[in-house]
Amino acid sequence: MSTDAVFAAALDTAQRTVTSISQLSASATVGLDTAYATQHAVIARRQARGERLTGVKLGFTSRAKAQQMGVDDVIIGTLTDAMRLEDGAVFDRRSAIHPRVEPEVAYLLGADVSEGMSNLMDAVAAVAPALEIIDSRYRDFRFSLGDVVADNASAAAYAIGPWTSIDTAGDLGNRAVRLEVDGRISATGSTAAILGDPARRRRSPGRNPERY
Repeated sequence: MSTDAVFAAALDTAQRTVTSISQLSASATVGLDTAYATQHAVIARRQARGERLTGVKLGFTSRAKAQQMGVDDVIIGTLTDAMRLEDGAVFDRRSAIHPRVEPEVAYLLGADVSEGMSNLMDAVAAVAPALEIIDSRYRDFRFSLGDVVADNASAAAYAIGPWTSIDTAGDLGNRAVRLEVDGRISATGSTAAILGDPARRRRSPGRNPERY
């Protein structure tokens, strides 16, 4: 088996058995090419079990979160229908190793995104509030950049709220965000923390479309 196939088997088993494993980088060099190849191999395994692709996610779009986790790049992960929770559903804590929840902004694409587009928002049809549940398959939630990319950017589950047409959504560059737990405010923030205006087009080595 290739290196990415071996890594994918370990990560897939960790996810299915809800058992943490050591970082891949503890015993091997995990560059981004290998990391994304591993992620794709993990998703291929899930597709072989009948899951369907539903979208992508960006990881570490908050500078504070990136610094907290010791990484310095934006990454891409893959979402499937098995990760989708209906709005208002209950997440089974037993299905994850050490889950954490984060408020997000979801974008619904109405057109394909191409490399030459001058304004990526032209492809966006609607926007919605969302919650993402992340769950690193690594022991103690510790990982390098390559590790987390291979682990599908820690994707575990997500829920999306009501969609609003992008034409009526208003300014998304500094929208207030409030996370409540059992009716009590747990955290507050702003969409401005998403490395500035989330509509701004950016490129970085960690999300090179040719690599992804």
